[in-house]
Amino acid sequence: MTSETFTQVGKRFWDSIQSLFANDTFAYITKRLVQAAITLLLASALCFTITQLAPGNFLDKYENMPQISQETIEQLREQFGLDKPAVQQYWIWLKQILTQGDFGFSFENRRPVSELLWERVPPTLLLAISSLIATWAIAIPLGIIAAVHQNKRLDRVLQVVSYTGQGFPAFITALLLLYLAQNTSPLFPIGGMTSIDFPDLSLGGKIADLAWHMILPTIALSITSFAGLQRLMRGQLLDVLRQDYIQTARAKGLPENRVIYVHALRNAINPLITLLGFEFAGLLGGAFITENFFNWPGLGKLVLQAVRQQDLYLVMASLMMGAVMLIIGNLLADLLLKVVDPRIKLENLK
Repeated sequence: MTSETFTQVGKRFWDSIQSLFANDTFAYITKRLVQAAITLLLASALCFTITQLAPGNFLDKYENMPQISQETIEQLREQFGLDKPAVQQYWIWLKQILTQGDFGFSFENRRPVSELLWERVPPTLLLAISSLIATWAIAIPLGIIAAVHQNKRLDRVLQVVSYTGQGFPAFITALLLLYLAQNTSPLFPIGGMTSIDFPDLSLGGKIADLAWHMILPTIALSITSFAGLQRLMRGQLLDVLRQDYIQTARAKGLPENRVIYVHALRNAINPLITLLGFEFAGLLGGAFITENFFNWPGLGKLVLQAVRQQDLYLVMASLMMGAVMLIIGNLLADLLLKVVDPRIKLENLK
């Protein structure tokens, strides 16, 4: 290649880099990530303060055990860093995260917190994402159907379904589904993430076995969210269908399906997308309850055990993970909103 060709390639590469950094989306993401770092720092300080306000600590349960000497308890206190002031504990923990990616040590499990999270986060995310997909795939079409057939028999039936779904908390739904599984066994698995012979199955068999075990937990996690989202979709679409521009589109003779699915739905769905981030973070909280009922090996049992045992750094890591999921969910919702409606300017989103 000649020097002129190298110059042209270099110029094109530099132009592409400049266009990337000049892109509004890139600038918006960068700004949000900076804001997220500050938010996480403040959230970590607040969460650490709240955990320190709780009476006692992890070692209190050993105080009344005669077989454990006071010297041993003091050695453990020093080993875990519980003998230091709370401010110093927080600073050491934060410094380890920033410099080593180390989230601390689990007192109860005697293992690094990062290892425990690496094992438990994927099953919880799998359950939360599958529930989110199922919720939107069912609630949006039913909300549209209810709005199109407003005040008709089908609309009333769907309203009863949505009200009933919202009236059942996640743990009640999980109990009913668990009772169903016990009385219809082996139609549905009673608990767990996989079967006993899972390692011996083929790739397709492993996927099918995992999907089979996900059915009931996904339903339990989706019912309440699905009911609320269906009602919201119905209300938003009805509001849009009353707008003047929809009446104008109908007066021009456009097909009704085009009016609903092209003109009305695009505007009606925008408020739902803005709720996506909060809904995703909320599903993680609901997954904790569902996981305990269905013996799902996710974060649920781990976090509840950590709270009961006052396993400080494991509790902190789980709280921070919830904050991270909320931030990521909101960022993805904003970007998706821009994709759905190009008229929206990212810099105008708060």
